[in-house]
Amino acid sequence: MTTPTDAAPAGDAIPETAAAWRREGRRIALATVVSTWGSSPRPAGSQLLVDGDGAMVGSVSGGCIEGAVVQEALAVMDGAAPRLLSFGVSNEEAWAVGLACGGKVEVFVEAVE
Repeated sequence: MTTPTDAAPAGDAIPETAAAWRREGRRIALATVVSTWGSSPRPAGSQLLVDGDGAMVGSVSGGCIEGAVVQEALAVMDGAAPRLLSFGVSNEEAWAVGLACGGKVEVFVEAVE
């Protein structure tokens, strides 16, 4: 599996890449940050494009959240229904792991045909 870029591609890079990957016959899924609360590494609208081999472009968070999103992307490419994923940490849990504050991010994952 490749790692995501440090920042989501600007402008039309995600749609252009998705179109190119589909022309190549790749199975793909798109993950989009639909809402955030508190501390979140990526704002709403950030996207991650994943192909059936785990190649990625863009980012929705980083760390363990991104790995979980990739697993869900692979599942929707295999026929699972699109899904809304919620990830969060309370302020108390955040301090325990060395973060300044808690937060929540919701990511919608769908296959692209």
